[in-house]
Amino acid sequence: MAADEDGGAAEPVHETPNRPAFLELFFDLAFVFVLILLAERLFDDLTWVGAGRTLILLLAFALLWALTAWAGDLLSPALLLPRVIGSMVGILLMGATVMDAYGSRGLLFASTYVGVTIGTGLYMMILGPPALRLRTVRIFCWFVLSSAGWLAGGTLSGTARDALWAAAITIEYVGATLGWPVPGSWRRVPRHNQRLVGERIAERYRQFVIVALGVSIYVTGSAFTTGAYTVPHAVALVVVIAVKVMIWRVYIGGAGALMAATIARSADPIRLSQLTALLHLIMVTGIIGTAVTSKLVIGRPFGETPGSWTVVVVGAPMLFLIARGALGYIVFARVSPAIVIGLPLLAALTAAAPLVPPVTLALGVLIILTGIAAQNTVSWRRRPLVPTGRGG
Repeated sequence: MAADEDGGAAEPVHETPNRPAFLELFFDLAFVFVLILLAERLFDDLTWVGAGRTLILLLAFALLWALTAWAGDLLSPALLLPRVIGSMVGILLMGATVMDAYGSRGLLFASTYVGVTIGTGLYMMILGPPALRLRTVRIFCWFVLSSAGWLAGGTLSGTARDALWAAAITIEYVGATLGWPVPGSWRRVPRHNQRLVGERIAERYRQFVIVALGVSIYVTGSAFTTGAYTVPHAVALVVVIAVKVMIWRVYIGGAGALMAATIARSADPIRLSQLTALLHLIMVTGIIGTAVTSKLVIGRPFGETPGSWTVVVVGAPMLFLIARGALGYIVFARVSPAIVIGLPLLAALTAAAPLVPPVTLALGVLIILTGIAAQNTVSWRRRPLVPTGRGG
């Protein structure tokens, strides 16, 4: 999402620019901590308001991740190190406030977030490659604009904080979508001198998905170890773990594996990398939802299935599949027929949800995901597809 254009840009300067730096993988560990807390927060406040608040926090963290991924593509290792470590410290501090971000720690969360965005912007403007400073200034202006909403919201509470923080994160994502324009420069700057390494960017997105899956597995294991060791709970564990395996299989097959080649071949790799970043954020959101599903189903495999549980158990995989289907369209100019069929089948499960226990509902989700993964695998082996290179 953060990657964009400028009039001229420095070439990536990693010794192996097509692979993420080890430092960036270290940076991802902070997101393991953050995503675990976001899953816990959603579990503790499983309402529409709670889901909206958790989404705002997730969007803020995801934007910081995207900005760091952009920096990793364009900075030398010497300049990247303080940039990444500074962001990592800020993200860990923000993570520590997640559970009470809409309570007494709201101002601490907001001020830390603003400190990270403004601080990294100043760092990039002062020490970043000269060819990138104009673009950095443009991003900086948008974050200065949004910072008022974050800080004002941090001093208020309830609906006022919700509205101001929602407005602030919307401003930032609109800026990213439009290419961070500023007055006097509302048209996009030509992209012809900007270069992204398709394999490196695609690998970073895949790693983000793996981090989310790792978090979901951790939450699942934690839910089982803190509960009763009974046969129903063990069955629930097997079902929810199998759901994660199928999500991984659906993601990595076809489009997930060939995303790098698509970005590299695209006539507009910057725009395509932005779009794929957005789709990966949606997929990660769905995967975090499956972490909450694990806590729900393992905690109470049998009994009544409340409507809020149905939204998570069925809605999280649907959200993942919608984004995964869109990714397939970008790469192959077609959507997997299995996903087209699977989405309405998942939606149909919601009608049966009040009649079945949570573990049975999760089992239905597993069966549908397994069918999608199997069909995609068979189709891929019979007729391997090639990237169109026209996405974005």
